[in-house]
Amino acid sequence: MPSAAGAPLGLIAGAGEFPRLVARGARVAGRRVCVLALRGSAEPDLHALADRFTWVGVARVGSWIRKLRRAGCREVIMAGRVRKAKMFAGPRWLQWLTYAPDLTSIRLWYFHMRDRRNDSLLGAIADELGRKGLTLIDSTSYCPEALAAEGVLGRTQPSRAVLDDVAFAWPLARQIAALDIGQALAVKEREIIAVEAIEGTDALIERSGQLCRAGGWTLVKLAKPKQDMRFDVPTVGPLTIENLHRQRAACLAVEAGRTLILEREKTIALADRYGVAVLARKDAAAP
Repeated sequence: MPSAAGAPLGLIAGAGEFPRLVARGARVAGRRVCVLALRGSAEPDLHALADRFTWVGVARVGSWIRKLRRAGCREVIMAGRVRKAKMFAGPRWLQWLTYAPDLTSIRLWYFHMRDRRNDSLLGAIADELGRKGLTLIDSTSYCPEALAAEGVLGRTQPSRAVLDDVAFAWPLARQIAALDIGQALAVKEREIIAVEAIEGTDALIERSGQLCRAGGWTLVKLAKPKQDMRFDVPTVGPLTIENLHRQRAACLAVEAGRTLILEREKTIALADRYGVAVLARKDAAAP
């Protein structure tokens, strides 16, 4: 069998810019890329960055494995958003009709998961891939430059009040992340406005703007204390900044070294244009 380095990289791709970053980085490193594009999430233009491109169902894990093995993959990266909230919209029979899970997915869902949280689901998938000779690797392996560097990013400086809010909310956000409830919360004047759960960060931002119409609030977004960098890495980008501006936020605070900033230059330029401070700080509790 070929070595992992000589084999194509398997990329299970969801929505957003992250899969493109991975594909570009892998190709620059000289690896061929086999993209499994998740229907309803992945972008069609990923086809241009792939040596092999196939649409797959989000609940067809057995099919993923067969296609990756057939392509000769040994290592796999999962990148991009999948709107998990959609899976809870409507009755169970409708979910089954919509996603048509294969036997492998059914077995994982009902017999290999302690609960339905992201870490449990993605960990079960990683274990199943491993049993079939496919190693799920750090999703940032081919785009480490996209991880947030420590400090204030851009020209907009956070006020003293904002820094106080970040210091207050940081340990609370860490506890929420540790419980795998969500990775973000909104705060103003040491009052927690909203907490992220299954709805995702964009919906949290919108809700926070509705609850704090005066604006001036801060979004704090952290990795889990024992973040598995193979999946669910905190990610922000231009859309995050646009949403924060629309909802009158003052600052975005993220964890340095463990948060992806997509389209970094554009993201920071937008933040400066809108007067949204972007702060990346280290978490003392992180490994």
